[in-house]
Amino acid sequence: MIQPRRQDQTDWYQRKEGWVADGGEEEKQTVPRPPCGSSQGEDSQGRREELTPLVWLLPRHSSVKAEEAAGTAPFHLDLWFYFTLQNWVLDFGRPIAMLVFPLEWFPLNKPSVGDYFHMAYNVITPFLLLKLIERSPRTLPRSLIYISIITFIMGASIHLVGDSVNHRLLFSGYQHHLSVRENPIIKNLKPETLIDSFELLYYYDEYLGHCMWYIPFFLILFMYFSGCFTPTKAESSMPGAALLLVVPSGLYYWYLVTEGQIFILFIFTFFTMLALILHQKRKHLFLDSNGLFLFYSFALTLLLVALWVAWLWNDPVLRKKYPGVIYVPEPWAFYTLHVSSRH
Repeated sequence: MIQPRRQDQTDWYQRKEGWVADGGEEEKQTVPRPPCGSSQGEDSQGRREELTPLVWLLPRHSSVKAEEAAGTAPFHLDLWFYFTLQNWVLDFGRPIAMLVFPLEWFPLNKPSVGDYFHMAYNVITPFLLLKLIERSPRTLPRSLIYISIITFIMGASIHLVGDSVNHRLLFSGYQHHLSVRENPIIKNLKPETLIDSFELLYYYDEYLGHCMWYIPFFLILFMYFSGCFTPTKAESSMPGAALLLVVPSGLYYWYLVTEGQIFILFIFTFFTMLALILHQKRKHLFLDSNGLFLFYSFALTLLLVALWVAWLWNDPVLRKKYPGVIYVPEPWAFYTLHVSSRH
């Protein structure tokens, strides 16, 4: 006995044969068939040509980019300008804005204007880093880029909370040039376990947050730098606009290295970049304008850090707070010790 065909089997059969139902009426779809004598390769080529418009709409994940095949990328003046500007305004200007804006506008139990600057920084900076990676003339490992960006955002967000509380403590008499337990407003807290909580907050702010923030940040910059090489020596030069941006860029990285206490990470990155330059020079490859801009910015940063350390080398109070072999005082510690204490 023949079993009646189920509806789902009927639908599948109609689709297979090219029939579709439309308003109760069935129409026969014209299924193009290759002409007699055509090869499988020609059929595959036709399918590739038909898919071309769709491929244009999808993100490219090929191993070789068009820019990589075309040659050296031009200087990214727009990205480097926006990157430098937002670093100065949203990162360097963040604690300054907290002190300038009236306290009545941003009460101590609410986020400050600096916190909103930090929130904007946590969104804009990863976006600019991704745009920078997109313009790299060399294909970079996507998975590593994604993990670095995610870790960067997480570390910067941890720092946002810890730094917000620490800077709000300034209005209560907290002194950045002293350790947590030596601060007058903290050392007499009862019970003493509260001091441990403030030390935990300081750890999240100055250690864990900084590590998860700055390590992926410098890793992304180095990966981008590794693709900034050209076989043409004539292209190894910077335009005038790039030279103008080197000074504010290098000055910001000085602030980043000193205030973030990441001199070891910075000096490791700088000498790794230098080693890569020497290695590529043996292959007759030279830095392009973007690579030169990044390297000169870091070189200026190293010079400024050396001058900063030499200037404060004999400061007894800062020496006590930074007792290690690597002595790099924080600008805000210098501010609370030598500037705000005079007013």
